[in-house]
Amino acid sequence: MGICKGYMVPHPPLIVPEVGRGSESVIEETTASYDRVGRDISAVSPDTIVIISPHSVMYGDYFHISPGKKVRGDLGNFRAPGVVFEEEYDSEFTELLEKLLRAEGFPGGIRGQKEKDLDHGTMVPLYFIRKYYKGGKIIRIGLSGLPLTDHYKLGTYIKQVSEELDRKTVIVASGDLSHKLKEDGPYGLDPAGPVYDEKIMEAAGKADFLGMLQFDEEFLDQAAECGHRSFVIMAGALDGMDVIPEVLSHQDVTGVGYGICIFEPLGENEERRFLKVMADMIKDETAYVKLARASIEMFVRNGRRLKFPEDVSADLIKELPPEATKDRAGAFVSVHKGGMLSGCIGTIGPVQSSIAEEIISNGISAVSRDPRFDPVREDELELLELSVDILGKPEPIEGPSELDVKRYGVIVSCGGRRGLLLPDLEGVDTVAEQISIAMRKGGIYPDDNYRLERFEVIRYR
Repeated sequence: MGICKGYMVPHPPLIVPEVGRGSESVIEETTASYDRVGRDISAVSPDTIVIISPHSVMYGDYFHISPGKKVRGDLGNFRAPGVVFEEEYDSEFTELLEKLLRAEGFPGGIRGQKEKDLDHGTMVPLYFIRKYYKGGKIIRIGLSGLPLTDHYKLGTYIKQVSEELDRKTVIVASGDLSHKLKEDGPYGLDPAGPVYDEKIMEAAGKADFLGMLQFDEEFLDQAAECGHRSFVIMAGALDGMDVIPEVLSHQDVTGVGYGICIFEPLGENEERRFLKVMADMIKDETAYVKLARASIEMFVRNGRRLKFPEDVSADLIKELPPEATKDRAGAFVSVHKGGMLSGCIGTIGPVQSSIAEEIISNGISAVSRDPRFDPVREDELELLELSVDILGKPEPIEGPSELDVKRYGVIVSCGGRRGLLLPDLEGVDTVAEQISIAMRKGGIYPDDNYRLERFEVIRYR
């Protein structure tokens, strides 16, 4: 059977009458929509209910799937201990999903359970599901700090398992929208909050899953949402399918956004395989970036350094400018996944025999030796967004007045310590910020007797 329907739902404990004790009336529109979801799931009569919860176990670099055969939970933390859930996990589904993730080298599984009992991000949807439908086993999956593309990919694996097991499956994406919608709300107002709610509800109303994948991570943080990654996993579970969306409601009266939508998949549609769409979007690259990509792919797939020019295609050799092999310069290779930085390594001055060799070496380091990030996996290669910065020769300057955050990079030096920051970086808007970050990177303090250098770069994408 596979994925029969997807649901985007919030999880305010307030909506449960035993918790709200009358105050749930302020979101009665959301309650009516939730009842509609419960009745809809009952009509589907699924074998398996996959619930994605932001309040289940969460790790920065791993998706946790709840293990075991049975689980309980109650709303005692919300003054309603009498609201109890006794659920059975679809352990066969969990076992096959973990096996698939392990085979694919994807970071997810049943390891690392912290809290066994159900969380409220799972129990609130279950309250309305069990009101109308008593059948079906559940799967509970948490989120991670990994890029949105990884969340979408997890959804595709859920879809694959449901099809292999011939399970009639629904996927419930639990998550509130922005928590910063009103000055008098519990989290106050941020301008990004209302903008996020408008954009996510517009994307949901069009089943624009590509749009969901392209939300900026900093914007999501600013809006203080908690459901976007849940929604993206659900979108991945509907990958390659035409989808009919139905927006049931959106309320913001409490200062937190609650959106409810139903997504019904129809037939296959290859044009809606959005990871492939994103991969195709980043293929129009300059020659230096193509060389960095070739180096990275050789290392990740085969564990060895790309030999230049033997391992490079004749077409790429022709594309490279003459200075690639004749000149030497420092170079940085930056790697992004789903809009998030995933590696950046470079050299201030040349250490290799040519610019081409500098790019090859630093491309490998960016995906395997940046201590801030896990090494890039083979399944992530086609979605990497790369840029290459070729550095001009650094020149000493007298002070900050000779810097321009958009035009010049900065090097701060004190004794043997050096910190460097490239120019024109997102989120770095002033020279003071630029110098401060470079100092932190070099372990240099404001009262140290440091010196400044500036340099220009040519950025290739």
